[in-house]
Amino acid sequence: MRIGLPRPRLEVRDLQVILAVARVGSTARAAASLHLTQSAVSRALLLAEERLGSRLFDRTPRGLVPTDAGKRLVAGAEQILVGLLQLEQHATEAPAPVKLRLACECYTAYRWLPSTLEQLRQRGVQLEVELAIEHTADPVGGMVEGALDVALLTTSSIRKGLEEAPLFEDELIFLMAPDHPLAAKRQLRPDDLQDERWITLSQTPAEASRWFIQQVYGRRRPRISAIRYPLTEAVVDAARAGQGIAVLSEWIAGPYLRDADLVMRRLHQRPLLRHWRLAWRREAAEGAQRLATVLAGAPPRLAAR
Repeated sequence: MRIGLPRPRLEVRDLQVILAVARVGSTARAAASLHLTQSAVSRALLLAEERLGSRLFDRTPRGLVPTDAGKRLVAGAEQILVGLLQLEQHATEAPAPVKLRLACECYTAYRWLPSTLEQLRQRGVQLEVELAIEHTADPVGGMVEGALDVALLTTSSIRKGLEEAPLFEDELIFLMAPDHPLAAKRQLRPDDLQDERWITLSQTPAEASRWFIQQVYGRRRPRISAIRYPLTEAVVDAARAGQGIAVLSEWIAGPYLRDADLVMRRLHQRPLLRHWRLAWRREAAEGAQRLATVLAGAPPRLAAR
């Protein structure tokens, strides 16, 4: 008796929808990234839950948040899609690698991107990515001018002729000395931060600074006092010395918290999340979408995780 291959209840398109919703927390934003209608995404999500017999997302004030079942599915879906991409490339007759010029809006991305790209090369992903660091200050302008093919963005908006896809999120946290007056608080409220001095990287784009102020203070526009340093180590040391409060991504700050000379605090009620996206010129769509699929499964994380 011939036994057929097992047939999964979910299809690749289902996994793409589930991943997109998990990354952005909204069917509307997921629909935009997938070039579908919101009703199509909602229907696909409902059908996936019916096929599995399990709820995949909870509705919360922060948006759609994966349930335990949803988290397990998302973790496995990333691996499946990356594996399928590699299988397709392996099945073709040695295709010529796609070449892309890339810049990152946030300098912190350059701390993990080179090793990630090297892993792609070792795994046989047919992409040649050249880092164009000179366009970091304005990656969107670089794409519009044709000097860049793709860019990693956190806060900037794309322009006509460009496309984008969501990748992952990271959280901005606050670092301060243990004897800082706000270190006694478990969480920080906007009113606590009215007269504080911020310590940031000197390369932080203006668009990112405006986004940060809006996220922390809302419609209020307080007078901001800031110290800027060119290196992460200098930002951390300034916070350790009591010069103010440093703002860093959690995965970068983690190693500096192993000693007792710094404390980490978050905003009250909600995390300060940045939504990373990959944007590209339409002419570079094939390679960019290939890169987006891989990068979505390789977000920067703390070494302990």
